[in-house]
Amino acid sequence: MQSLSTVSQSVQQKRKEKWTESQRCDHTDVMSQQKNTDEAVTDHKVMEGEARGKKNVMEPSVTNYAQGKESFYFAGHDISIRESMDTYGALIWPGAIALCEFLENNQQQVNLMDKAVLEIGAGTGLLSIVASLLGAMVTATDLPDILSNLTFNLQRNTKGRSCYTPQVARLTWGQDLERDFPHPSHQYDYVLAADVVYPHDCLEELLETMRHFCRPGSRTTLLWANKVRFQSDLRFAESFMSSFHTSMLTELPQQEIRIYKATAKE
Repeated sequence: MQSLSTVSQSVQQKRKEKWTESQRCDHTDVMSQQKNTDEAVTDHKVMEGEARGKKNVMEPSVTNYAQGKESFYFAGHDISIRESMDTYGALIWPGAIALCEFLENNQQQVNLMDKAVLEIGAGTGLLSIVASLLGAMVTATDLPDILSNLTFNLQRNTKGRSCYTPQVARLTWGQDLERDFPHPSHQYDYVLAADVVYPHDCLEELLETMRHFCRPGSRTTLLWANKVRFQSDLRFAESFMSSFHTSMLTELPQQEIRIYKATAKE
């Protein structure tokens, strides 16, 4: 039989081993969390730098840049967009311009005339404006604080020009989808998304929203344009491609932009 002293030493040793293992696990968790935090901070700095540098980066279809304003020419019309530096959603990003150019130049492949089109994360509204000028029945959606500027840009650039008056609706990804956009009364031929993957904590909700509108039996086609900047872009692309039948419509290597077409898996 072991003595009380021996038992006590054994218990203490086991406690020490458990404490050491616990400390090791805690340290690993802290390091992992710190890595994720550092990655998020770096990603935000990249986005902020890209936003500040917009004045010096002229896209092919941009005809003028002034403080808070960009001008474009699409679908036979001059388009004037009011921007704001206050939020990512109030700026025009390269993916939106690339998808506008694709839609204008490939109207036989993607015919928007008389089609019901929903844009998620519409931001300044440039993509919705171009879709509307190409004949689509557009609903542009975004967060509540974006809607005022979005509505302003849509009205300014489509009034008297479009066959259908574009609509604006509030949509927070992953929230109240069945209540605010019930199926099948809210069914669309196309769902558009451009540069919606950036440093934010709603990627799962974004994918859920895409699945809600592009569901089996819906016959909805999803067009997603994205500039690849971060690891999160690649991770989301993997989840996106596993969730839908996908194909890459075009790739712009110099701009690191990819445009995908997706339909629901039946």
